[in-house]
Amino acid sequence: MNEPSVRPPTRLRRGWLCGLLGLCMLAIPGARAAEPVRVLTEEFPPYNYTEHGRITGLGTELVEAVLQHLGLQGQFQSMPWARAYETAKGTPGVLLYSILRTPEREKHFKWVGLIAHADYHLFALAGREVRLASLEDAKRWQIGTVQQSVGEQFLLTQGFLKGQNLQSGVRNEANFEKLQQGRIDLWIMNRSSAQHLVRQAGLDPQQTLASALHIPELSGKGYYMAFGAQTPNAQVDQFRKGLEAIRRNGTAHRLERKWQ
Repeated sequence: MNEPSVRPPTRLRRGWLCGLLGLCMLAIPGARAAEPVRVLTEEFPPYNYTEHGRITGLGTELVEAVLQHLGLQGQFQSMPWARAYETAKGTPGVLLYSILRTPEREKHFKWVGLIAHADYHLFALAGREVRLASLEDAKRWQIGTVQQSVGEQFLLTQGFLKGQNLQSGVRNEANFEKLQQGRIDLWIMNRSSAQHLVRQAGLDPQQTLASALHIPELSGKGYYMAFGAQTPNAQVDQFRKGLEAIRRNGTAHRLERKWQ
């Protein structure tokens, strides 16, 4: 008489099957889901800012569109600019946006592509007597900056000093508050971003801010997506091609019109 065959318990069989499936997945190149891309930014409307607990803005939606085109997930974080800047600069594979491309930053980053153009000014409160014939004149006034921001980096190269005529902080919103309170005289900022923050405060930008001095050295340059210089070229090229693709298919143009 033949003995009945003994089948392993159902749970054990399932365990064997899961293990076998796992080995098969490892044997197939690219079968594993890619790790989410770490994406860093700051509060800098209208390009990137938090609203109702979610990061939004033109730059954010462009990055999201690139990730979607590439079939990748993004792990987005908004943090003070100095922290985001240093983290992306020193960590391979971390995407940073919206970062203004300047000669000083060129060697530290690999540039994916353009998000938007900049238009920088030293702003005063409308009605205040802050007359500047040149950037040198601005050294007599207190200027609000953000740590490691392009505005602060530029002014430092021009002989301005933190604690003397620069008041360095971590948030653009705080600088606007200081300007309103008379704690600073000038605020270095991109025009679109300054106007957005004024409107968020329930005020009319035209009646609230006045340009005391246009800064051509920072204007006309572009805000970019970028990786730190240690990031493999293959990953940077992948994102460049993704951005080029959403420009060709009209997605980028649609998003730019939405945020105008």
